[in-house]
Amino acid sequence: MPINVLMPALSPTMEKGNLAKWLKKTGDKVKSGDVLCEIETDKATMEVEAVDEGTLGQILVAEGTQDVPVNTLIAVILEEGESAGDVKAAPVAAKAAPAAAPATAVPAQASAPIPVAAPVVASGAKTFASPLAKRLAKEKSIDIAAVKGSGPRGRVIAADIANPSLKPAAPVAVAASGGAIPTGMTEAQVRATYVAGSFTEVPNDGMRKTIAKRLMECKLTVPHFYLTVDCELDALLKVRADMNAAAPEVDGKPTYKLSVNDFVVKAHAMALQKVPAANASWTDSAILLHKDSDVGVAVSVEGGLFTPVVRQANLKSISQISNDIKDLAGRARKRKLKPDEYQGGSTAVSNLGMFGVKDFAAIINPPHATILAVGAGEERAVVKKGQIVVANVMSVTLSTDHRAVDGALGAELLQAFKGYIEKPMSMFV
Repeated sequence: MPINVLMPALSPTMEKGNLAKWLKKTGDKVKSGDVLCEIETDKATMEVEAVDEGTLGQILVAEGTQDVPVNTLIAVILEEGESAGDVKAAPVAAKAAPAAAPATAVPAQASAPIPVAAPVVASGAKTFASPLAKRLAKEKSIDIAAVKGSGPRGRVIAADIANPSLKPAAPVAVAASGGAIPTGMTEAQVRATYVAGSFTEVPNDGMRKTIAKRLMECKLTVPHFYLTVDCELDALLKVRADMNAAAPEVDGKPTYKLSVNDFVVKAHAMALQKVPAANASWTDSAILLHKDSDVGVAVSVEGGLFTPVVRQANLKSISQISNDIKDLAGRARKRKLKPDEYQGGSTAVSNLGMFGVKDFAAIINPPHATILAVGAGEERAVVKKGQIVVANVMSVTLSTDHRAVDGALGAELLQAFKGYIEKPMSMFV
């Protein structure tokens, strides 16, 4: 029976992907483990492997096609003795989309289902709409229930939402404020604000759109509060210099070169072990307390941001953490991270000190309950025993999800972090 190859879900939040490149062509023999194509998501480029052997009988989605919904049929593999004429007989059943598949998995047999959109409720009525149409309607603030669908059985498709005659829905009243909040300026309204020709356009790619959506959701749904402390760095800088000087060499190169940020990640990981109630994630039914300190490290890449996760940072040496960060950051900039390398974790560190930023507050990235924003280390005048002296000082700000970590608990976490930074040898005992 012909084997359907579907657009895989490479992460729990993936709704669509771009079919970047076919590595096999129609008529090619394939065996289990062969790479069929490359899929681009908003975060990475992933390879899709075959799970059965046969002949690539038909390619249904051309390379370069963008925004292909998850579970779309993209190709068909023929088993021994089958011909292209058997493709039409391949059954397609309707079923809800499965959970995220591993990056190397290809949804399997021809009896595997391709989902159709389930009815969604809008303005009290049930409306059949494609996932893309629903997303576009949400972005344009259009009541999808009022749209007449031109697809099969009256299904609303993306072309229906693109109709210029459609108007955004009215702002939604918010009882708590006693008034209404606007859904935001439409694209047409933003453009009308500026003189034609006074700007250039940089199209938003998938990463930028996902970042915008996630940050908006995080800021509106997570009750943030912020705590800031100053940490003296002189002892840490001396330990760092000594450790770098003592680094063994291989082929004339040191096996590690530690940065202040490596110490920050280690100190934050150990502070979470010292204050385990803050090593948490919020859910509506329970607070999840994590056993290990899996620390995300914000990495700036062209067009956006990744937060790869250093797993079990509490158990690793600082040199291991340093090398892990270099490896993850390097592959993040090439968009070669696997989903499990940037998903999960219990907290994160965002460091803008290398840009001279003194202090800032970062936005929490759920399911994390905290994120540590790190400013520049700089010489400052401080008072010690009644005397003004010069010390290297770094300001750090902890953003906290108040649902999971209260003020006193957040302060306890920061004090533990400060203790490790100012007495760095305590991280080694």
